[in-house]
Amino acid sequence: MGGNEVLKPSEYISNQWKNTVQIFQSLEKIQIVFPIVGNFFGHFSNRWKLFKAFFQSLENGGEEMRMEAGTIETPMFVVDVQRIRRNLERLTEVKRRTGCRILLAQKGFALWRLYPLIREHLDGVCASSPNEARLGREEFNREVHVFAAAYSEADVRALVQWVDEIDFNSFAQWKQFRALVESAGRPIRCGLRINPECSTQDHAIYDPCAPHSRLGIRRAGFEGESLEGISGLHFHTLCEQNADALERTLGAVEERFGDLIPGMSWFNFGGGHHITRADYDVDLLCRLLSDFQQRYGVQVYLEPGEAVALNAGILAATVLDVVRNETDIAILDVSCTAHMPDVLEMPYRPNVCRMTDDLFPPPEARAGEAGEKAHTHRLAGLSCLAGDVIGDYSFDEPLRAGDRLIFEDMAHYSMVKTTMFNGVQHPAIALYDSDTGTDQLEVVRRFTYEDFKHRLA
Repeated sequence: MGGNEVLKPSEYISNQWKNTVQIFQSLEKIQIVFPIVGNFFGHFSNRWKLFKAFFQSLENGGEEMRMEAGTIETPMFVVDVQRIRRNLERLTEVKRRTGCRILLAQKGFALWRLYPLIREHLDGVCASSPNEARLGREEFNREVHVFAAAYSEADVRALVQWVDEIDFNSFAQWKQFRALVESAGRPIRCGLRINPECSTQDHAIYDPCAPHSRLGIRRAGFEGESLEGISGLHFHTLCEQNADALERTLGAVEERFGDLIPGMSWFNFGGGHHITRADYDVDLLCRLLSDFQQRYGVQVYLEPGEAVALNAGILAATVLDVVRNETDIAILDVSCTAHMPDVLEMPYRPNVCRMTDDLFPPPEARAGEAGEKAHTHRLAGLSCLAGDVIGDYSFDEPLRAGDRLIFEDMAHYSMVKTTMFNGVQHPAIALYDSDTGTDQLEVVRRFTYEDFKHRLA
């Protein structure tokens, strides 16, 4: 650029950020070769994280925005910190009553800007990949557990840098990687995932105990195998379920694997426990956890993801156009397939309401079923997919271009499963704390063309 050209503040920040990243990435690469540099980097690593977060917030967001329906940009995920805090308090109460340990399942919620808050309540994270494990070590830095259906050698070599526990899905993989784990130079517990063959849900896509499931070892698979080196067992069979489903599952676990449990030091009951749902039977859960730990002398772990962020976030959208094809179809600036894929995968119908100054409105403000209110609309996304349809809803007044809508309960799974299909605008991410009594949002991340471009090459 010419010597007289003046950079905009955002351009200056971006350039300085890129230069800073390049310097520290170089230090990261050479710290192992040159111990002096390694010591320098280690000394300043915490300061580097602070500078990194600061520059990222300036480049991609970080400003405050008044929480008024007419000024909130869309599409945008908004997470209420107070609702996260309230969920964490219930999980903390379960820990206090039972002595169990609870991990954040990052596959369900990985908004790491909130990890300092979550770390005050939970014992660590569970991961499903080296990337999640590294995120948990760098940003949460308490216990890090990992399970995947299968690992490559490259996966395991990466994981042993960050995890405290690695659970295997087969004896073959345990035997293949045992020596690699045990030579890591740091203590790492090893476990096996079991399949208790006890289905408690109707959604086959989320049922690890369904026929021909690839997840977990059935009891027959333990015949003739040694458990030397294995310190715990792990099952994960639930999905958005109450404690009665856990009770049935534990019956199957003890029937099939009860003779193996006394030789273990820990037992992971997985996720899918809807602990923070209003009707969840917390008393039954606590009784089950306490009884199991007392009976077998093991440390029980839970790893909820959804329960941490349940009802804590929304996705804000704008109506771009309304077209007619036997019914009124409102085309939004969000995509079902790109921004809320579980609506199509599970499938399910999210609650919707018109946007007001209250981003978390009461249930009576919700849109109705088709035909329930005066004006029915099909809500659809803007992608090229013909089936990019969220569902049919009815409103007291007809929808028009420019109207704004809120999709409820979008903090968990929706945020981590989003894609950039078609290059449609990716929702920004904002935080809001309803406990402060203010109407301010903090936009912590915006996504740009550069994010779309560089994920493809």
